Amino acid sequence: MNKYFYVYIMTNKWNTVLYTGVTNDVRRRVYEHKEKMIDGFTKRYNINKLVYYEVFEEPYHAIAREKQIKAGSRKKKIKLIEGMNPQWKDLYDELV
Repeated sequence: MNKYFYVYIMTNKWNTVLYTGVTNDVRRRVYEHKEKMIDGFTKRYNINKLVYYEVFEEPYHAIAREKQIKAGSRKKKIKLIEGMNPQWKDLYDELV
């Protein structure tokens, strides 16, 4: 059985704050953000909408990609999001 790793971007309902993360269980992790289960940035800024993600087979590649995205400008992050999700809809319910 293959294990996958995910790099994801979440935002708030106004799309004003972007958060980039990495996880091995994107459904669980996004749920934790949505339910404010973990104190920190996403809880403080009401980050609750999954707008972008990528899937990797190797954790090293996912971590490297997360660092690359985080180092990029907001403009580059918006371009990534709009390439996959032009309406900025919440992708959480579409996760398998």
